[in-house]
Amino acid sequence: MFSEEFSEALLFWYDQAQRKLPWRLKVSNPYYTWLSEIMLQQTTVSTVIPYFQTFVQKWPTITALANASLQDILVAWQGLGYYSRARNLHAAAQALALSDAFPRTEEALRKLPGIGPYTAAAIASIAFGQRAAAVDGNVVRVMSRFFALETPQPIEEVRERLQALLPHARCGDFTQALMELGALVCRVKNPQCTICPLRHRCAAYALGKAENFPVKIPKAKIPTRTTTAFVIRRAIDGAVLLRRRPLKGLLGGMMEVPSTPWEERREPHEITGVRVRHTFTHFHLEIDVRMRTPSPWEEEDERTGIWVKPQDLKDHPLPTVIKKILKAGFSGKL
Repeated sequence: MFSEEFSEALLFWYDQAQRKLPWRLKVSNPYYTWLSEIMLQQTTVSTVIPYFQTFVQKWPTITALANASLQDILVAWQGLGYYSRARNLHAAAQALALSDAFPRTEEALRKLPGIGPYTAAAIASIAFGQRAAAVDGNVVRVMSRFFALETPQPIEEVRERLQALLPHARCGDFTQALMELGALVCRVKNPQCTICPLRHRCAAYALGKAENFPVKIPKAKIPTRTTTAFVIRRAIDGAVLLRRRPLKGLLGGMMEVPSTPWEERREPHEITGVRVRHTFTHFHLEIDVRMRTPSPWEEEDERTGIWVKPQDLKDHPLPTVIKKILKAGFSGKL
C-alpha cells in the first residue's frame, strides 16, 4: 500500500511539473534515451540540450552514428567533457548497428561500452518499461531525505529501498519523475519541501533537516599538477602544431599542443610564460604557456603532429583546456 501511495503521488506531480525535454517523446525511442543518458552523466540538463539536438540532427539513427568517424564525433562533443563517453558512444553504436535489436534488459545493456549499472537501469526502465532501479545523484538525494538515511553515499541501500517502491506500470515515467523531483524540488541547496509531493511521509522533512541529507563525506584536497605547453606557430601562415592524444586515458583521442608531462607539483613552481589554470575532476592543472616559431625539423617531420591554420581549428576536437592554451598563445607575441 505504501509503495502505491508513493508512486501515485510522485507520478501525479510529474504529470503536472515535468520539463519538456527533446529526448522525452510520446513514443519511446531507445536511441534518444541512450544518447541523452550518456550525455547527462556528470553534466547538467541545460548544457546537454544543445549537444543532444546537434547529435540527432547530424546522426538521426544509431546506424548513422556508427558510420560517423570518431573525429567527427569528438568535434561535436568538444566542450561537453569526459571524452571517454564519446569514444564509448561510438563503439557502442557500432556494436548496436550490427545487432538485431536494441538490448532491453539491464544485463544485456551493461555489455555495451560506456554503460554501467545506473545507465543500464535507466535505459531499461525509460525505453522499455522494465522494473529497474536507476540510482543517480538526484535519486540518492531524494531517497536519503525521504528515509533519513544516516549512511554516507548509500547507493546500495537506496537501490534496495527503491526496488521495493517500483510500480508495475509506468516504470519509465516513475524513473524520470524521481530524477525530476531531485532536479526541480529536492535540490541540493534550498529544497522546496513545501511543494514536494512526498513531504507528508518524508523523514528528513519531519525532522526539519532536509539539507543534512545525504550525509556528506569531507572532500579531500585535490592535488595540483604542472606542465609547460608550447604553442608553436609557423610564421608563413600562422598554422599551429597539434598532436593527437592516445585513445586511452584523459582526453583520449583529442588534439593537443606539445607539452611536458603533467606532474604533481612538489615545490614552488615558477611561471616563465603566460599562466593558464584549468580544473579537472581530480586535479588542478597549472600551465606555463610558451610561444615560439618551429625549428626546421619540427616543420619537416610529420611525426611531430599536424599543422592547422587558425580558421581550421574548429574542424578538430579540442578540449577546453587546449582552447585556453591556444587563446593564451595567440594573444602572446611570437
